[in-house]
Amino acid sequence: MIAHIKGVLAEKFDNSVIVDVSGVGYEIIVSAIDFESLNLNDEVKFYTYHRVSENDESLFGFVSLAAKKLFELLISVNGVGPKAAISILSLASPEDVRNAIANADSAFVSKASGVGKKSAERIIVDLRDKVGIPTHYGATVISGPTKKLENDEALDALIALGFPLKEATAALEGIDPTLPVDERIRLALKK
Repeated sequence: MIAHIKGVLAEKFDNSVIVDVSGVGYEIIVSAIDFESLNLNDEVKFYTYHRVSENDESLFGFVSLAAKKLFELLISVNGVGPKAAISILSLASPEDVRNAIANADSAFVSKASGVGKKSAERIIVDLRDKVGIPTHYGATVISGPTKKLENDEALDALIALGFPLKEATAALEGIDPTLPVDERIRLALKK
């Protein structure tokens, strides 16, 4: 399995990028949020999900480990494939998507291309208890693909240490997000 890819961003297409790793180009499908935040010729690192099916082999990439874990939760829902999951993650930052699911905001989730009302409700029912508690309440506002990616390094670090998304989110609850990353991790591990 390919866990991550690090290299130079060589090309950008509609919903994918090509990352040059020592002369080998890997085509990676990314969310619109990640796509907009990337610049050609930048050094990039993607956490990847390698999907092999009968007729296709695809590589999905995520700038943050939290986004990859949320993607894996989304595709675990019956009837939600990788393209629908990427479409959902293209609505807003991974934290906003996670928060919408935690708030049972099926109207937000159903705005993703290829995701209907019933699929959105199924996602909410299956994942609401798995994504952690909401960080804010109420309807999630879609600000479009130009919104800057919120990359929580402390959340990524806890996930890398083996915490499931729900427990990592709960461990960081109430900890000041302006603290240095290492201090936030230390405080979360004390809980």
